[in-house]
Amino acid sequence: MLLAIDVGNTQTHLGAFEGTELTQHWRFQTRAGATSDELAERISGLMELRGTGFDDLDGLVVSSVVPPLGAEYTQLAEQYLDVDCLLVGPGIRTGMSIEIDNPAEVGADRLVNAIAAYEEVGDVCVGVDFGTGINFDAVSAEGAYLGGAIAPGVEISLTALTERAARISRIDLGEPKKAIGTSSREAIQVGVLYGFAGLVDGIARRINRELGGNARFIATGGYAKSIVPFSEEIEEIDELLTLKGLRIIHERNSGDRG
Repeated sequence: MLLAIDVGNTQTHLGAFEGTELTQHWRFQTRAGATSDELAERISGLMELRGTGFDDLDGLVVSSVVPPLGAEYTQLAEQYLDVDCLLVGPGIRTGMSIEIDNPAEVGADRLVNAIAAYEEVGDVCVGVDFGTGINFDAVSAEGAYLGGAIAPGVEISLTALTERAARISRIDLGEPKKAIGTSSREAIQVGVLYGFAGLVDGIARRINRELGGNARFIATGGYAKSIVPFSEEIEEIDELLTLKGLRIIHERNSGDRG
């Protein structure tokens, strides 16, 4: 069993693969100061709830946008597992050329999403990740990473709005009944859902024009299901896109790692 771990700024998403099939997955809140022992306790507990454990693992691959946690997952593997930790970063085999000014700037999660999107499409495509930020990652028809765009995400925007405006409280996002909200709750729903859908569509249209007009967009991330239904440019959601990309990267490096 391969355990793929996507460490985001807000949430950590884990997936267990048997071959190419994702058999189960879990999420928990990311804590930047977590130690390898704490992570081992959390992950082993989640696995035990589904009847599996560390002894079932024959591979571990991790993508982390929180630098201190990458080292902690490596330490976790050394202390508790009989397998090495493949940490996505410089020096690993991705199978994708990076055609931006400074390839070292590409976040691990962005590259992983681009790889998974291209594996799915096999042609010009864009991964759109609705996480802490909204990341657009474009891939050419030849499978090269071209760059993209980064916009503020839904979560941080909602947090800023409720923290800075004393009379606005946190709400659950639900589908607006109309564009003119008649309560504060409805007004925020309209502003967030329609507003972010408009932002996403505007960026997507411009990226698509630069790619020749035939790009396929694949959305992922925690807020994709909330925003994409209101988008005119993006129709496809794959919540497991990043985990799939991690599996592909592990497969491409498995020969190097014995």
